[in-house]
Amino acid sequence: MKPKKDFTERTQFIINFDAKIRQECGGLLCGVDEAGRGPVAGPVVAAAVIFPDDVYIPGVFDSKKISARQRGELFGEIKQRALAFGIGIVDNLDIDTMNILNATKQAMNIAITELNISPKVIIADGNFYANPKAEVRNVIKADEKSFSVAAASILAKVTRDRIMCEFENTYPNFTFSHHKGYGTAAHIEEILEFGYTDIHRRTFRLKAVDQLTLNI
Repeated sequence: MKPKKDFTERTQFIINFDAKIRQECGGLLCGVDEAGRGPVAGPVVAAAVIFPDDVYIPGVFDSKKISARQRGELFGEIKQRALAFGIGIVDNLDIDTMNILNATKQAMNIAITELNISPKVIIADGNFYANPKAEVRNVIKADEKSFSVAAASILAKVTRDRIMCEFENTYPNFTFSHHKGYGTAAHIEEILEFGYTDIHRRTFRLKAVDQLTLNI
């Protein structure tokens, strides 16, 4: 059985991925990723990150594959060592208006607009993003292949998680700090007992609560 890569080897692999593309394009590379497409409550958040050529931060990887503690520790170091970073947030009301795919694209656009320098190429996680300001390379599972995208995934995830934790103060009947707005069994039970809040996405239907006579 092949041994799993340790953090050092894994980090070097995704740094090398970016270095190859940076060399091909001859300019600054930006990684962009999002968090929060799937939840039934809260915003979708995107982040964009541009690093200098020689940056090395052990442990950076797909935010879903590292612990909350690791994400929190890496969050500040990524922002400190990046040449530029941006955060884009689109709330549940706009998600309901424009649908989640368009809202995700909008969050990514906002994040890239917030950069104080312009990239030559953008690596985006997935297969749907386009931006007229730079060449875009859509890469499936880019958060496991690109250092910059992995870093962006961490910024987006930590930012969104913190937003959802704050929402728990506003809506104390909901454990948003635990389920982060995803449609878990505990979250569904909360909706059944207390109804939808102002931050729930009305266009995201849950079969278990369709029986409620709510204005959704």
